[in-house]
Amino acid sequence: MKPRPTIGTEEPRKEVRDRTAIALICAAHFVSHFYILLLPPVFAPVRAEMAVSYTALGLALTAFNVVSALMQTPTGFLVDRIGARPVLVAGLLLGAFAIMLVAALPSYWMLLAAFALLGLANTVYHPADYAILASTVSEARIGKAFSVHTFAGYIGMGVAPATILSIAAVWGWRGAWWAAAGLGFAVALALIFFGQVLTARRRVAAPLQTADRPPDGWRLLFSAPILRNLFFFVLLAMSNGGIQNFSVVALGSVHGTAPAIANAGLSSFLILSAFGVLVGGVIADRTRRHERVAAICFVATSGMAFTIGWLDLGAALLVLVMAWGGLMNGIIQPSRDMMVRAVTPPGSFGKVFGFVSTGFNIGGSVSPLLYGWCMDLGRPGLVFAFVGGFFLLSLLTVITRRP
Repeated sequence: MKPRPTIGTEEPRKEVRDRTAIALICAAHFVSHFYILLLPPVFAPVRAEMAVSYTALGLALTAFNVVSALMQTPTGFLVDRIGARPVLVAGLLLGAFAIMLVAALPSYWMLLAAFALLGLANTVYHPADYAILASTVSEARIGKAFSVHTFAGYIGMGVAPATILSIAAVWGWRGAWWAAAGLGFAVALALIFFGQVLTARRRVAAPLQTADRPPDGWRLLFSAPILRNLFFFVLLAMSNGGIQNFSVVALGSVHGTAPAIANAGLSSFLILSAFGVLVGGVIADRTRRHERVAAICFVATSGMAFTIGWLDLGAALLVLVMAWGGLMNGIIQPSRDMMVRAVTPPGSFGKVFGFVSTGFNIGGSVSPLLYGWCMDLGRPGLVFAFVGGFFLLSLLTVITRRP
């Protein structure tokens, strides 16, 4: 007769399951962001081998983003219908297969088709990842889980260029892409063989009365709380797009800041954003007032944008101010995810997170045009005005939430 497990052993088991689930999902998120920067580091050799223009290569990235934007919400519905784990495994396998096709049969039309497939594969990550984390990780660790998940994406994008270039230097760009495909297949196999911990462990009782039931399907997605979160994601993408893509050239035009100094400021913003995500995860687990955390951070980040746009701070102070803004920007991310989770009915995490994450694609598509127009107009200061303004508009999306 087996002895009954003592109460004291239950919590360590939960922690091990939580850590395993988080590690597997973070590995998948790492792969998704790694694949986003697969092509840019090898633009030159791919262009030379395929004898096409940079504009033609850019079309492959456009295909990726368009397919991702169009299909992410339907993928969210699929996650809620058949389960997150099989959809996530399928996405990893499809993405790895698409990359393998180009490495094995390099041609421009294969590249376009593969990046469309890669865009489709990319649609699984946010709906499936958040659905799994929200339903499997213990309540006491969910904030940290969201933060580490986001951090893994930052790291994936951070290491991709150097990794691809290093492998390409030895085995060429095709060898680098074979290795990237192998990474996707490896993580998919890990989810297949060790993914039992990704089964939902929390059940929420359904409302007893039909009148109490929350809206579902598209009615849910177009409800005010969900649309508010979609707008939140759009504004975050608009503001961060201005800092990441245009702050260096805008600082040079407004203050005559040397490119090396401006890039140092941008690097400090990005690095501290990554570590801010981890800090934000700890904070998210210790408070239910996530809108207050986000509001404080939005005030700080908007202040950063207005400050660097209107004041010539010099090298050291510029780096410090942008580092502070990056830290605050990172802290927002777990609270953002917790706020989405708070308004999502059980069984709808896939579709809701897929829908609101489309805001990143919307903001990412519009912001380059807006900020490029500011630069072409000869008004680079408007870049920082818009960035600060979008951060303040984001503030409105959280202070208007019901407590």
